[in-house]
Amino acid sequence: MIELVKAKLSDIPQMQALVVSEVKDGIILHRSEDEVATNIRSYVLAKDGEKLVGYTALHIHSRRLAEIRSLIVDEAYRGQKVGQRMVEFTLNEAKALGVEEDVLVLTYLPQFFLKLNFKEIAKEGIPEHKIWADCIKCIHFPVCNEVALIHKLS
Repeated sequence: MIELVKAKLSDIPQMQALVVSEVKDGIILHRSEDEVATNIRSYVLAKDGEKLVGYTALHIHSRRLAEIRSLIVDEAYRGQKVGQRMVEFTLNEAKALGVEEDVLVLTYLPQFFLKLNFKEIAKEGIPEHKIWADCIKCIHFPVCNEVALIHKLS
């Protein structure tokens, strides 16, 4: 049975190993071990026993805007609603933390998020503004094919 748990510092090596090919392909942004450690409280993990099978992070930009980042599910576990469960977990966490309006996601898989009641928006319409410093780290910058979507909390 797959369980969702908050990440611990001891999970970082497994987290880094899970995203190697997606980072190489530019699907997920590389985050150093130190960067992951600094933001460890943002991550929720999907575990099958001791095996890490997926994770994502909820990054808070402001009182009104949060962002789902780095969503990954091990290929062997795709199609089992692991990603959906993690997204629902982060949306509930955003509400519990008091995020007032929106949860943003930038993704190459918009259909997945559209099924979860996210709505596509123009990147120029991203509320407040996403911290574009992350985009500079991407191998696709400045020609980005990611799609911006918003989930309204209110």
